[in-house]
Amino acid sequence: MQLSRIVLSSSRSIELSELRLSSTYGGMLEGYPCRPVNDRKVSGLLRAAERAFPATPVHLVPPSRDHPDQTAGAFGPVEVLPSVACIGAFRSTAVAPDHDPVLYRSALTVVWFQPAPDVPSGDGADLALRDIRWEELARDYEL
Repeated sequence: MQLSRIVLSSSRSIELSELRLSSTYGGMLEGYPCRPVNDRKVSGLLRAAERAFPATPVHLVPPSRDHPDQTAGAFGPVEVLPSVACIGAFRSTAVAPDHDPVLYRSALTVVWFQPAPDVPSGDGADLALRDIRWEELARDYEL
């Protein structure tokens, strides 16, 4: 069962079959959001996605990085990522035109950040998600 369907800018329809949401800064006990902290958050989320879905390629949608305060602390200026970190397992029809559409599907695990804990779907999905280059990034698999 799919959680949602997104139509990419390329007109390909993809299905979200699993979604993991977490607070971007949940559990942060000290310090402040800055580039080094955010780089670790992003790389940790990528590693988590690779561990959770080892059979599919993982793609990062580069997050927006806001700089609300230019006052630099010990680790540089404040830099804030969107508040919700996401890992999504997406499926679609096969990428390779010579694969039997009944026997093959394609898959891609996507990591992205968003401002609210919403399930992306339809035209309401973030443009960065809809701009994924599925044909280049996804991998076909046999059912």
